[in-house]
Amino acid sequence: MAPSKARRLPLLLLARLFFAAAAEPPVSTAAQVCVVGAGISGASLTYFLKQYSCSSVNAPCLTDIHLLERRNTAGGRTATVTISGDTFEAGASIIHPKNFHAVRFASLLGLRSTSESSEFQSGRNASVSSSSSSWFGIWDGSRFLFKTLPPPPPSSSAVYRRIHSFINALLVFRRYGLSLFRMNRFVNNMIENFLLYYKDFESRPVFETVEEMLKWSGLYGNTRRTLKEELLDAGVSPLLISELVTVITRINYGQDISISGLAGAVSLAGSDDGLWSVDGGNWQLAAGLISYSNASLHLNEEVISVTYDEVNNYVLGTANGIVYNCGITVIATPLDELNILFSPPVSIPSRRLQHTFTTFVRGLLNPKYFSLSHASEIPNLVGTVEVPEVPFSSISVLKKYGEEDMSYKIFSRAPMHDSLLDEIFSTRKETVRIDWAAYPHFEAPETFSPIILDGKHLYYINSFENAASTIETGAVAAENVARLIVSRLSGEHRNSPAKTIRSKDRDLPHLEL
Repeated sequence: MAPSKARRLPLLLLARLFFAAAAEPPVSTAAQVCVVGAGISGASLTYFLKQYSCSSVNAPCLTDIHLLERRNTAGGRTATVTISGDTFEAGASIIHPKNFHAVRFASLLGLRSTSESSEFQSGRNASVSSSSSSWFGIWDGSRFLFKTLPPPPPSSSAVYRRIHSFINALLVFRRYGLSLFRMNRFVNNMIENFLLYYKDFESRPVFETVEEMLKWSGLYGNTRRTLKEELLDAGVSPLLISELVTVITRINYGQDISISGLAGAVSLAGSDDGLWSVDGGNWQLAAGLISYSNASLHLNEEVISVTYDEVNNYVLGTANGIVYNCGITVIATPLDELNILFSPPVSIPSRRLQHTFTTFVRGLLNPKYFSLSHASEIPNLVGTVEVPEVPFSSISVLKKYGEEDMSYKIFSRAPMHDSLLDEIFSTRKETVRIDWAAYPHFEAPETFSPIILDGKHLYYINSFENAASTIETGAVAAENVARLIVSRLSGEHRNSPAKTIRSKDRDLPHLEL
């Protein structure tokens, strides 16, 4: 395996370490468990560790957990942005109804859920009605290849709305035919396999590698081939793959149909019905779990070194000059763009992150850019196919203030500069730009980092992200790492069902939905 960027020590980092050492002696803090990163993976880990430790005579008690977060807030890649006083999701935005960990977390924390359409179906705001959310078009840079019907007037009867929805469904079926059902079968098979990760402990092993975890659920093969190959084998038509499937993968992962089959299936599941989010922002899941678990959260605390010694186990140095002596260390953030010095070095496969540039605009789209006469003819979601002439992945309406005043969300693979935005929009009142290192750049066949980085107690939750990257996959990976830690400390080992690990909440694997 090629060494990761995390192994390198750039001159800037060396200088920071030198001047930190040259200053006054560092403040030292001792902890049983240190977690690097306070996103959903790190927060989920704290919850599961508190649930699974101290649960039996053999289980260790891991009550002293510290999370070190380099940003000024918990939540990681779940975040919100405010446009003209309205709050919108800026990062991980949607949760599937069968994401059972997220469902449970929201219930446990007393968080209200809001019904959401996928980005493919609409912008994420309650002010965009369900009938409006079905209005989408597929743009190839010069014309719309396909469009559904515009939404009916707000005063329309329920019967008229049902007829309108039925006609839209017929339009989609007329273009793509039975391939729609074959695509859905492919996605549903993936979901059924993924649901195995919620089985009870007696029938679900503890996994030491991502490969073991995927092979046990029957999902490993989907990471070896591209989404295009998987769908063609499933009998899905090239037209559906090049248009509708491509639109969805470009929106949800910023990538084309060459991504792995598993990541692609997860992306397609992100266009299902019943999607939801947390009212006020999904970041509350992470923040709430940390508080619920009584873990110590250290914000603005960037870890720059992780050193193993025989006395203090893991010594974590931060940019603020604080030292944490940790019995167990868990990395709960992607290492790909971080410069953390590991001593002894760790080795993980080289991987690059896919950056998604998210641009929020309040204003009005320019109909001439889309070869139309009026802005009212532009669908609420404009998805795009894979052609170099198109500078964005999607544009969706988030909120409609008036016929000529709306908030939009744009996904693109490159920054949207003012000159380009001035072509696409006839007016702009407010613009906010965010550069997300959002998820891995998926490639088939996928390779995976170790979960146990050093053979001892240095763990890496985000190794699972090369399979798929969502709020729920972060929680599933964190739950396995929590069980792995408790199992290894308890003397349980390698792929044996964790019968001695019990949850303080005995109904944890089983949800009443």
